[in-house]
Amino acid sequence: MKTLKSTVGLIVVSSALLLSSCVPTYKCGDPIPEKKIIGGKKLKNLVKERDELCTNLKTEETENAKLTSDLTALQTEHKTLQGDHEKLNAKYKGLIDENMSQADQYSKNLKEKSEELAKKEQLLADREKALKEMQQIIARKDSVTNRLNDILRNALLGFNSDELSVEIKNGKVYVSMSDKLLFKSGSAAVESKGVEALKVLADVLNKNADIDILVEGHTDSIPIKTALFKDNWDLSVIRATSITRTLTDDYKVAATRITASGKGDVFPKAENSTPEGRAKNRRTEIILSPKLDEIMNLLNSK
Repeated sequence: MKTLKSTVGLIVVSSALLLSSCVPTYKCGDPIPEKKIIGGKKLKNLVKERDELCTNLKTEETENAKLTSDLTALQTEHKTLQGDHEKLNAKYKGLIDENMSQADQYSKNLKEKSEELAKKEQLLADREKALKEMQQIIARKDSVTNRLNDILRNALLGFNSDELSVEIKNGKVYVSMSDKLLFKSGSAAVESKGVEALKVLADVLNKNADIDILVEGHTDSIPIKTALFKDNWDLSVIRATSITRTLTDDYKVAATRITASGKGDVFPKAENSTPEGRAKNRRTEIILSPKLDEIMNLLNSK
């Protein structure tokens, strides 16, 4: 474009120098009257070439203006796109940072959950182990209870069923002795046949030292009030104490193994409305249970 302008300018200057003394000056593209042309054919060709160059110059200027306009538009669009690009980059970086932060949080949560799960699995394993140990202890306890029941049944075969019975309830051996075997009516002194039964029982207990002993006295519902006993509670407690003393004093059962208690008439085995029912309720129950030291030690160790 710059070369074209220089060429046109040179032609115009040359034409002007040739014609300045003899012809008027015409603008680029103005027609020259035939009669005004001086210099012959060569000058005419120069003027024609000048006009063509002027036309080309105008076209080039138009295109240049359009290109300049397009360039300005492209620069504006580029600037806009660059701004959008910077915004997208910033947003992208923000999303990356956010995703990284979320990923870190997810990783942290996952680690915490994994640690929590591991602790719970360990706790479950410990509990399962403890449960298995307890089941083994209880199985041993049940085995001892069944063996004790068999031993007592065989040892006490000489007594009638209405005098004495042996049964297992709630994992314990219940030796139930009636008043008929142990006491006279209204008395807490153990009769000779009762002493014999207690001797047999004491022999078994002394050979099985891991058995706890509970002596419970029971009465019927008929009230009693004497110089020795204020009521049925008194009678049941003193009878239980009397049996306990026989076992500990006479037959050397360790006192630390025995608990004596009186229940009065509040736990009847049968109806108190008949003589037969009241006879069943007047009883002393000697409740034997294997010691639970193993279980208690196991629980206390957890």
